[in-house]
This record gives sequence, C-alpha cells and structure tokens, in this order.
Amino acid sequence: MMTDKSCKEFLDMLASGAPVPGGGGASAMIGALGTALGSMVGNLTLGKKKYESVQDDMKIILEKAGVLQQELVSLVEEDAEVFEPLSKAYGLPRNTEEEKKTRDEVMEEALKLACSVPLKIMEKSMEAIALHEELAMKGTRIAISDVGVGVLFCKSALMGASLNVYINTKLMKNREYAAGINIRTEKMLADGITRAERVYSEVEGGIKA
Repeated sequence: MMTDKSCKEFLDMLASGAPVPGGGGASAMIGALGTALGSMVGNLTLGKKKYESVQDDMKIILEKAGVLQQELVSLVEEDAEVFEPLSKAYGLPRNTEEEKKTRDEVMEEALKLACSVPLKIMEKSMEAIALHEELAMKGTRIAISDVGVGVLFCKSALMGASLNVYINTKLMKNREYAAGINIRTEKMLADGITRAERVYSEVEGGIKA
C-alpha cells in the first residue's frame, strides 16, 4: 500500500520513473492533506468557550472531514489500480484489423475506468471545499490561516484531478460519452474554484495587515 509508506518513501516513489503514483494519486493526497488541515481547525475550535455556539457544527464538520480524509487516501491507491488496465491496453498488438478492433474496445473501457477515480477525487475535493467554507465562518480565528491553506490544497486537488480526466477523455473514440464527462468536469471546476478562491480571499483579507 503506497499510503502506508513514510512521507519520504511516498515522495521517492512519486519522483521515480514508475508510472504510479502520478498526478492523480498526488491530487488525492493533497486533497487529504487539505482536509486534515480543516480537521485541525475544527479540533482547535472544539471545547472552546468562545465558540460555544458552534460546538455541534464543529462535531459534524469533524465527522465529515474524517470520512473525507480516509476516502481521499483510498483514492490514492485506487488511482494506481485503474491505471493498470490502461497500461495493458496500450501494449495490446494492433498488427491486424481484428487486433486493432479488439485493442480499441479494450482501450475504450480502460479509459472510462481511468476517468472514474479522478472524478471521485474531484467530488471529494468539492465536499472538502464546502467544509472549509463553513470553517472560515465558524472556526477559531487563531487558526484561520490554516483554513486558507487547506482550501488551497483542496482546490489544487480538484484542478489536478481534472487534468487526469481530460487526458483520458481526449483519447476516447466515443466523443459523445467523452463530452458528457468533460461537461461534468467543467461544472465542478467552475463551481469549486469559485468557492475555494472566495474562501481563500476572505482568509487572506482577514489576516493581512
């Protein structure tokens, strides 16, 4: 399990010539880091008399963030798993028309599978951005900068995962299917980036002298 490695080992794997982990796995990991920062802010707010009115909200945020963090870590592994069928499809022979037809069919299914994980990473990043929106309003002011860092990480995860969608849809023969995936991706990007940048701007504006 890649995510059982130390930080240094994971970085060494990422830097190596091995195809996985790659951009998709790194996006999921940065999303998990951003979510963990959100949890930290929630935990620092929990139990503080000054924030008595939002204690129940913090408990809900922490529960959701904990689940999201684990889901994003799992997606690091899943991204590597879905790359394997695609890698094998690239290696299929295409010397005859029959072989070309078979390769195209296998490739199409592998590309669809390869899109599925980055789309999940995007969805989870969107959920994490929403939690940071709430933390920006209700979290302890002493850690508000960490909300900004966390939401920035989640935005990076969202954008990074989108590139892993696009590189696969570009190769699909079924352009109608690819267009549908691209529209879904573009919608999440537009919404997520706008929300994340709003949170970041609010944080930055509140702490700059």
